[in-house]
Amino acid sequence: MCGILGTIPATPQGYFSEALSLLKHRGPDGSSTWHNQAQSISLGHNRLTIIDKTESGIQPMHREHLHIVYNGEIFNFVELRDELMTLGFTFTSTSDTEVILNAYKAWKEECFARFNGMWALAIWNDIDNTLLLSRDRYGEKPLYYISHNNGFAFASEMKALIPFLENVEVHANFKSFCNNPFAYEATEDCLIKDIKRFPASHWGKHKDGELVLHQYWNTKEHLQLISSNYKKQTEEFRSLFLDAIKIRMRSDVPIGTALSGGIDSSCVAVAMHAIAGKVESNFNHNWQNVFSAVYPNSDVDESEYIKSVTAQLNIKAFEVEIDATKALAQFEEDYYKFEELYITSPFPMLQTYAAMRKQGVVVTLDGHGADELFCGYDTFMLAALKDCGLNPFTIKSILNTYNALGGNKSQFQKKQKTFSEYTKWNTGSESITALLPIISTEIKKALATPKIQKEKMDTLTENLYKLFHTDNLPTLLRNYDHYSMANGVEIRSPFLDHRLVSYTFSLPWQSKLSKGLTKTILRDAMQPYLPKAIYNRRSKMGFQTPIVDWLKGPWKHYFLELIHTDRFNQSTFIEANTVRQNIENCINNKDVSYREGELAYTSIAPFLWELFVFEKFKQIHLQFKNTKTAF
Repeated sequence: MCGILGTIPATPQGYFSEALSLLKHRGPDGSSTWHNQAQSISLGHNRLTIIDKTESGIQPMHREHLHIVYNGEIFNFVELRDELMTLGFTFTSTSDTEVILNAYKAWKEECFARFNGMWALAIWNDIDNTLLLSRDRYGEKPLYYISHNNGFAFASEMKALIPFLENVEVHANFKSFCNNPFAYEATEDCLIKDIKRFPASHWGKHKDGELVLHQYWNTKEHLQLISSNYKKQTEEFRSLFLDAIKIRMRSDVPIGTALSGGIDSSCVAVAMHAIAGKVESNFNHNWQNVFSAVYPNSDVDESEYIKSVTAQLNIKAFEVEIDATKALAQFEEDYYKFEELYITSPFPMLQTYAAMRKQGVVVTLDGHGADELFCGYDTFMLAALKDCGLNPFTIKSILNTYNALGGNKSQFQKKQKTFSEYTKWNTGSESITALLPIISTEIKKALATPKIQKEKMDTLTENLYKLFHTDNLPTLLRNYDHYSMANGVEIRSPFLDHRLVSYTFSLPWQSKLSKGLTKTILRDAMQPYLPKAIYNRRSKMGFQTPIVDWLKGPWKHYFLELIHTDRFNQSTFIEANTVRQNIENCINNKDVSYREGELAYTSIAPFLWELFVFEKFKQIHLQFKNTKTAF
């Protein structure tokens, strides 16, 4: 896990190293650069040492005519190395980087479909002067690039590309991105004009000024025939999940997990415990490093559920009490490192991963992707109404599950208020006849909604597929990469093992939503390991921030001053009067709920981006322009 940078043509050493230093937080363990003799390319790498801590794992790595910089991990590198050795390849290191190079020699671009991992990589070929770029299936690792008449450059974050731009301007659609921060991550668009995002599940070759892209993975092409026997499904799922955990516990440094007390992170923690007794090469047994964000005396505190897991595993969680004052002190730097827009604050996540790094843990196995795979969001389960037809018992089960999750109290529920009408029916005081008009309306909505091409998937799974691949998860993966790598910590996500993803999208909707519970197959597969309180938990809280409490407390004076500055009033990114009123109402207890308080913070986020991130980008640009530009 690292930060990478490359330019075509080569960039003067001092200028290039300075640009690479903007990614130092991603790889604090060392920095190396390489420029070929023909001065046709420069490659740079900031190292976060995890696999092969020796100098033989340093990048850029060179093997004959191939040169690589790489950010990520190939978790099945042990198996691939063994296979390559039978083909006659030799290895001088124990790194997965060398496995990638030899795999490329053996199988060319077909190697990417063989990798089980997360990556953003670049391989330069001295023979034909081509640059090969590749990114993992689901976009766990970021990769940005710029291309114009004077050259080409790529990097792990936008900030490292700023020195190679003529001008620093926001994207023409910036305002629409503010209104929907989920809209752009699955596209090539970035917040900075002229910077593009390399697409997930693709490789591409750059030669003679042109980048040609090729898609190597499409989940729909890897759906499977699944047994209709649910017991067999749970057994197969359990086997896949435990193996996904096992290969992600390969590390030469201590590993840990971020435990929230929800079903997803709890399943990861108990699976690590179950796997820990097995002996394997490259397996790290120092895994009992559990970190949990806590908010004492707050409505968003999940300590009760966290303790049920740690008590069963007989380990102690490192409690990270999220500090509002510390968040305020690091406001500008943290926003700059995050360099994106989102609907909630980044501080709890940033502080949790900072605590990991401080304790010497630089690898964490986390539960990202499970909500999108198993229907963890309440409103999306309504898509299953179309799948169940008008079977009253199935409809009742779906609606009961929806209600039990607090659907009519969800932040997404404001657009679905009519569904509060089914509450009485859930208690048996109304017949299903009264609900038919509501159900019919929802089914008509589902039928009218544009859908992706259907291949062996029911309506609920189609909706989850879109949520996973384009609408939601890409943004969350980007966020968590930035949260963790801002502190030099690597996140590994076992739910994103491509074998598990293909299997789950091949399952019928009833395997994900039944018995009054969501994520049914995950719960049932891991039931032997889970505390009952976690298995039966229906509430969903998410990684939230008590923004209202903070605005009324440590952040009060800061925001009151901020919203009355000339810069705030003149901002073109927000409606200053509305935002000011929302924040003042929140601070003064004027009929503002927690959700509305969160929205008050959200509405000011574009302004903060302009103030702290965009301005810092421009400062860097000017700093470099005062020296010497590469392009």
